[in-house]
Amino acid sequence: MFVKVCGLSTPESVRAAVEAGAQAVGFVLTPSPREVSPEQVRALLAEVPAEVAAVGVFRHEDVDQAAALAEEAGLSWIQLHGERTPQEVDALQERGFSVIRAVRMDDPDRVFADWGEELLLVDASVPGSGESWDYASVRERCLDSRRWLLAGGLDAGNVAAAAETAAAWGVDVSSGVESSRGVKDLEKIRAFVAAALAG
Repeated sequence: MFVKVCGLSTPESVRAAVEAGAQAVGFVLTPSPREVSPEQVRALLAEVPAEVAAVGVFRHEDVDQAAALAEEAGLSWIQLHGERTPQEVDALQERGFSVIRAVRMDDPDRVFADWGEELLLVDASVPGSGESWDYASVRERCLDSRRWLLAGGLDAGNVAAAAETAAAWGVDVSSGVESSRGVKDLEKIRAFVAAALAG
């Protein structure tokens, strides 16, 4: 199981995720309670070994803005939320980035098409809400042969069952490992990663 812990903002939280076995860590470079600056990310990358993917998360930024911020932060992965196009994915890949494209579970089928991104992320209808949803519904999207991450409402108590129900290749968590909005709980991070990897 591929595990990504997102919205990290302190050396301690990054270290907890990496040491627990997460294969990817995410840094929010768009307006959010979890937002960090490119300078902060550069410092946090000292805790991230080469084999762990370090991902910059963007929502409203166009590809040029996202690429510039990611380059400033020293990141090689970009996660795109919001209304996007296949051309945007291509443009980022041509600039050397690996791309995670986020979609919502109730988006139309055309959005679920394979645009060539490295990973697809399937989130709740209200991303970042922390609310669980009908994880079984994503099975109908014919994603079995693709690398994709399940997100939205996951925590240590439900991640294994949710991933199995959805037939997910990997999982992504943010609010499910927080003590309050934007504040990561180190024990929750460790418990989530352990539960996901054991599932």
